[in-house]
Amino acid sequence: MKPCSAHAFTLFSVRDFPGRLLITVITGFLLAATPFLTIRAAAPAQPPVRVAILDFELNDLTLQPGIPAELERTASIAPMLRTTLAEQTDFQIISIAPDAQAKADTAFGYLFEHANLAAALGAEHNADWILVGRLHKPSFLFAYMMGRLVNVQSGQLLGDYLVEVKGATPKLTQRGVNSMAERVSHTIKQQTSP
Repeated sequence: MKPCSAHAFTLFSVRDFPGRLLITVITGFLLAATPFLTIRAAAPAQPPVRVAILDFELNDLTLQPGIPAELERTASIAPMLRTTLAEQTDFQIISIAPDAQAKADTAFGYLFEHANLAAALGAEHNADWILVGRLHKPSFLFAYMMGRLVNVQSGQLLGDYLVEVKGATPKLTQRGVNSMAERVSHTIKQQTSP
């Protein structure tokens, strides 16, 4: 009896093995992945969230209130916050002119204490959210950046933030602004996520 050759029982030659294996693997992958490869229509792009940030007011309780350096620092907070949010989020920052803010803020702290009126001001400028801010300075050693975030559509206060800033250097002020921006961004994203 003649011994059998191993080649007599193969269905294809060894030279064809890599090519056939590749075809088999690709076919198996496509069959397994077919349910996941359906073409879906792109979801409509959501318009950017529009956020208005009002100029901060200074509530200086020190023995020398309203010194020029403190007025300058207070005036710098809102622009820094606008820039930080614009750079770190996809929010559209809405500008509200100081005279429009002054007209709506009939007395010191009025918009800060009345969320519904802040919401009305935001609605006039097509904002979705409005942040009313205050720098509360009880001491020369530290100050509190305070912010109240109002949902313009509902008129509800949805964020009440307090950031302590020890010292008055621009670097420390920016650090406080970064903390405020992070909190504002977190609240808005939490409220607008599906």
